[in-house]
Amino acid sequence: MAGGITDTGELYSPYVGLVYMFNLIVGTGALTMPKAFATAGWLVSLVLLMFLGFMSYMTTTFVVEAMAAANAQLRWKRMEKRKEDDEDEDSSSGVSDSDVLLQDGYDRAETRPILSVQRRGSPNIFEITERVEMGQMASMFFNKVGVNLFYFCIIIYLYGDLAIYAAAVPVSLMQVTCSITGNHSCSVGDGTKYNDTDKCWGPIRRIDAYRLYLAAFTLLLGPFTFFNVQKTKYLQIMTSLMRWIAFILMIILALIRISRGQGEGHPSMAQPSGIRNLFGVCVYSFMCQHSLPSLITPISKKKHVNKLVLLDYVLILAFYSLLSFTAIYCFRNDTLMDMYTLNFTNCKIINVAFIRYFLGLFPVFTISTNFPIIAVTLRNNWKTLFHREGGTYPWVVDRIVFPAITLIPPVLVAFCTHDLESLVGITGAYAGNGIQYLIPAFLAYCSRKDTQLVFGSGTVNKHLSPFRHTFWIVFVLIWGFSCFVFVTANIVLSESKL
Repeated sequence: MAGGITDTGELYSPYVGLVYMFNLIVGTGALTMPKAFATAGWLVSLVLLMFLGFMSYMTTTFVVEAMAAANAQLRWKRMEKRKEDDEDEDSSSGVSDSDVLLQDGYDRAETRPILSVQRRGSPNIFEITERVEMGQMASMFFNKVGVNLFYFCIIIYLYGDLAIYAAAVPVSLMQVTCSITGNHSCSVGDGTKYNDTDKCWGPIRRIDAYRLYLAAFTLLLGPFTFFNVQKTKYLQIMTSLMRWIAFILMIILALIRISRGQGEGHPSMAQPSGIRNLFGVCVYSFMCQHSLPSLITPISKKKHVNKLVLLDYVLILAFYSLLSFTAIYCFRNDTLMDMYTLNFTNCKIINVAFIRYFLGLFPVFTISTNFPIIAVTLRNNWKTLFHREGGTYPWVVDRIVFPAITLIPPVLVAFCTHDLESLVGITGAYAGNGIQYLIPAFLAYCSRKDTQLVFGSGTVNKHLSPFRHTFWIVFVLIWGFSCFVFVTANIVLSESKL
C-alpha cells in the first residue's frame, strides 16, 4: 500500500486475474449486506447496488488508466536518463563541439512534448509492466497537499477495516458460545433478541464475554503488528476455499428453506432510513481500487482488461443480489444478524452441528488471517507519510510508536461498539468514498494532464478508460462530494431525533 514500485511477481492469465479480483472484492462486507438490504428495502437496495457497482467499475478503469500513465512516465524517465548518460560519454570523448550540443539540447527541449521519434520507437510505452502502487501514483501526479490527503484517506480506511475485523471476531465467538438457555448453538437465529447485559456464563455478561474475546484477539494477533508478515500462497488458497464454501452453503440452505415454504421474510420495497448504512456497506463491498496494481500488473495479456473487469463486476453484482435476496426472503427482517453467517447457527435451519459451527466461526478463521496483514499495511503507510528523503526513524519510533498507533485506535473502537453494520457503513461512506471515487477521479484527471504535457496531445494511452470524456470525472467528483454531504446530514438528523 505504501508508495514505491515493487516486483510484478509471477504472471498469470486474464481469467486467473478475474478470479483473484472476484475473491478480493467479495469479502467481509458481503456478510453485512443482507441486513443492510432488509433495512433499506429490496427495491431501493437493488437500484443502489447496481448504481454503485457501475460507479465502482468506472473508477476502476480510471485507476488502470493512471497505472498505464505511470508506467509510461517511468519508462520515459529511464529513456531520458540513458540518453543523458550517452551524451555525457560522447562529450567526455570530445566527439561533439559545444555549439552543436547547445543547439541540440535546445531543439530537444522544444520538441520533447511531441516525442514523435520516441513514440515510433516505443509503441508500447503505456504497457503496464511494473507494479505502481496508489501511493506512488499519488506522489507522481499529485502535489504535496494531494499526497498527504491521499495517505490520510487510506489510513482512515485501514483503521476502519481493522476496527471491523477486531469487532467481527469477538462478536462471532460471543454469539456462538454465549446463551441464556445454555444451548446457544440452536438459538441464535430463532429471533431471540439478546441484550449486552444478558448473562453469558454465570455472572459473566455477554458484553463482558465480548470484551474478553476482544482482549484475547488483541493479545494473540496484536503482536504481529510489531513485525513483518506476508500472506502466503497457501494461506490465500485456504481462506478463499473456506469463504466460497461458506457463501455457497448459505445460499443453498436459504434456497432450500424458501423452496419448502419455510421462508419467513416479507421485505418492504423501500425504507429511506436504511439508505445511509446500505450506501456504506455497498461501497465497502465493491472496494478493490487500492489493490488494483497488485491484481492487474501480473496479468499476462492486458489488451481487454477493461472488459475483463466489467465481467467481474457483473458476476459480483449477480452474486451479491443472490445472497441478499435469498437472505431477506428466508429470514424475517428483525432476525437478520449483522454478521449473516450467524443466522445459520440455529438447529431449525440446519441440524448438522459441524456446519452450524463452521458457519458461525467462519469469520473468526478468515478475518484472523487478514488482520495482521492489514495492520502491517497501515503501519507502513504511517511510516511513508512521515518519511523524509534520506531520513531514518529512531528504533523506539520505528518498532514501538508506529505499531502502537496502528493497533490501539481500532481496538478502542471495537471495545466501545460491536455494531458491525454501522462500522462497515461509516467506513465505506467516508474513507471508502474517498478511495473508491475521489482519488481515482483525481488520478485520472491529473495523469491525463501530465501525459499531455510530457508526451503531447497526440499521444493516446492504450489503457484509456472507456469513460474518457471529462464529464465522467466531473460526475464522479460531484457524486463523491454529494455522498459526503448526504451521509453527514443523515447522521446529524438521526442523532437529533434521538
